[in-house]
Amino acid sequence: MNLTDKEKNRYNRHILLDKVGLEGQEKLKAAKVLVIGAGGLGCPVLQYLTAAGVGTIGLIDFDVVDESNLQRQILFTTADVGKLKVEAAKEKLSQQNPLVQFDVYPEKLTTSNALSIFSKYDIVIDGTDNFSTRYLVNDACVITGKPLVYGAIYKFEGQVSVFNHKGGPSYRCLFPEPPKAGSVPSCSDVGVIGVLPGLIGTQQANEAIKIILEIGVPLSGKLQTYNALNNAFMMLNVKRSEEQINKIINESANFETFDYDFFCGVKQQNTISKEIAVDGLKELYEKGIDFQVVDVRGEWEQPRIEKGNVLIAPLDELDEFVSQIAKDKQVVVVCQKGIRSRMAIEQLENEYNYNNLINLEGGIVNW
Repeated sequence: MNLTDKEKNRYNRHILLDKVGLEGQEKLKAAKVLVIGAGGLGCPVLQYLTAAGVGTIGLIDFDVVDESNLQRQILFTTADVGKLKVEAAKEKLSQQNPLVQFDVYPEKLTTSNALSIFSKYDIVIDGTDNFSTRYLVNDACVITGKPLVYGAIYKFEGQVSVFNHKGGPSYRCLFPEPPKAGSVPSCSDVGVIGVLPGLIGTQQANEAIKIILEIGVPLSGKLQTYNALNNAFMMLNVKRSEEQINKIINESANFETFDYDFFCGVKQQNTISKEIAVDGLKELYEKGIDFQVVDVRGEWEQPRIEKGNVLIAPLDELDEFVSQIAKDKQVVVVCQKGIRSRMAIEQLENEYNYNNLINLEGGIVNW
């Protein structure tokens, strides 16, 4: 795919590189990369791939920009709050580089649409923040034969790897089974230092560019970890598991009906406690039912439930509040997105024999 004079001028610093050159820049122009998620990881990935001149960039995300995103998702501004992320991202990125084609999918990635979307692209970059979607993405990449650039962040630590590349391992080769549901909170539950997604996302963009250009040594068969507190990098070897790869391929016919939420334990939380939706909680208030709300978020977190019997009992201090949590009435346990509240319920049931706890499904963010 030949470059125009305008493109040659724009990408001059790439063309000057002996490992890129004109031919390499033409490869970038011809490449099609799908980015899953326009969050902390997705934003720097998108910005650097756009600047590099990747010809077609796909973006799938069903979320809208929230004010709490702005601490780390620097593609967005205050004016974007409330907008669909894919639409806001396309607008900004098109201004950054109008020579790139952007395909946006304002929808949730599911088993029903993953294979058809993935088949249109050369490389898939995972910028998601939950295990259900990570396993779904991995399996769809194995089935469609697409290399996967993986990234993950947690508080001050990040990971980067390349899966399913030229006979290399897959995500399941590293993590055959998901962790226990709720054991690894998301950034919305425990926070993340703002610069970390930029550091990890930039590395993801670099891995994608290396794969497109066929230069250097991609992180296939390697998991690179980074600790932002002490600037420590560590490289772990990852071996390909034929058993895991064959399991995905042999079950590919059932991919569209496979329940990844159940596989990752998300739907098993009802075995720990009952759940109630926000509308159900509001109905309890309307009916005047005597119940207690236990909010396990920090005292600074918003929004708040301002009515009724509300106890603020941060999860990391929960033991100190047990004497104030009722056992003789219904207790609805809430947090931002329903993860910490499930952890709190498990702790209270296992250690203090509570049997009257109800989790607020989806968290107070839906209030």
